[in-house]
Amino acid sequence: MKSVQLDQLVERIDQAFGADMPFTDGGLSENDIATLNRVFADGGYQRYLQDQVNRQIIRDYLANAVVLNVISEEKVAACARRAGSVEGRSELSLHMLMNSVEQAEQLPLGADPEPLKPLGGGSGRPPHLNLIRS
Repeated sequence: MKSVQLDQLVERIDQAFGADMPFTDGGLSENDIATLNRVFADGGYQRYLQDQVNRQIIRDYLANAVVLNVISEEKVAACARRAGSVEGRSELSLHMLMNSVEQAEQLPLGADPEPLKPLGGGSGRPPHLNLIRS
C-alpha cells in the first residue's frame, strides 16, 4: 500500500495552479495588506471559507440534478435537511464531488454524520492518507 503525504500532494497541486488571481481591483495600503493577511491566516476564516465552498458545491450539484430531472423532490428535501449543519454540508459536498450529478438519487443520507475531528499524525508525523486500490 502506498503512503501519501497529503501536505506534499496539496503543495504540488497548489504550485501547478500558478499565482493567485487578485481579489481586488483597487490598490491596497500596507495596513490593508496586514489586516487581510491576519484574517486570511486565521483558522476561523479557513473554516468559514471551506464551509462556503461546501455550500456552493451542494447548491450547484442539486440545481444541476433538478434541471437534469435526476433527483426526486423528496431527495432534494432530505439533502436540504442534511445541509443544515456543518458536518452535514461537509459530508454532502464530499459525496457530491465523488459522484456524478446523474447519481444524485443514490446519495447516502443515513444517520446524521458525527462531528468532524482533526486528523492526527502518528509518532510525530503529519496526518497522511493510505490509498486503497480497488
